[in-house]
Amino acid sequence: MSIAPSGYRLEPAKVRSQFFRLLPISLFVVAFGIAFGLAAVQKGLAPLEATLMSVLVFAGASQFAAVDMWGPAVSVLPLMAVVFAINSRHILMGASLYPMLREMPPLQRYGILLVLTDANWAVSAQDYQNGRRNLEVILGGGFVLWLAWLIGTLLGVYFGGLLQEPRSLGLDMVLGCFLLSMALGGRKTPRVLVAWFVAGSASMAAYWWLPAHTHVVVGALAGGLVGFFWLEEAGP
Repeated sequence: MSIAPSGYRLEPAKVRSQFFRLLPISLFVVAFGIAFGLAAVQKGLAPLEATLMSVLVFAGASQFAAVDMWGPAVSVLPLMAVVFAINSRHILMGASLYPMLREMPPLQRYGILLVLTDANWAVSAQDYQNGRRNLEVILGGGFVLWLAWLIGTLLGVYFGGLLQEPRSLGLDMVLGCFLLSMALGGRKTPRVLVAWFVAGSASMAAYWWLPAHTHVVVGALAGGLVGFFWLEEAGP
């Protein structure tokens, strides 16, 4: 007989603590929000349109890709395909959180996923790997990142000339280094190390030889297959 899950209850105090936990990384999100706001107005979007895109979409890489394809005549289907390809990694990210998400009511479950990002997912996944359940970082951390992205967009729309090229300051490496530190901070069992190696190798191969943005999904699927077929032995 199966036992029904006891339920996952979000703790308001923990949500607030996770907001401040991701506050430092959010400062770098502001810088890229500035770059997006500037790029959007340079492509012809009105300040309100650029701001609403950041409020409602909240997907940095996809927004940059959409702006790159923006013009007097927008090809909707290619735009949708590119955005889907970039954001498809969220399918896998959400699936990895399912052991915790399934214990929540549907409204809460899908509500907190609206602010799911690479950064707060990495923290939650690492905590879960180390035996701690932490969906509060998805909500609290996601909210501070969304707020930083919105503030950055507004600054970029109206004062974007102050930071036209964040890559010149090395800011494009910050999130990558943050995610790498999350990966290195987790458990280092042979299973995990092999999964990371296979995922990295597959991702690099896809980056060189497959269409743009597919390397993210290919790497995640390759690493996931290792975990699927190489099961951990159950404890006593």
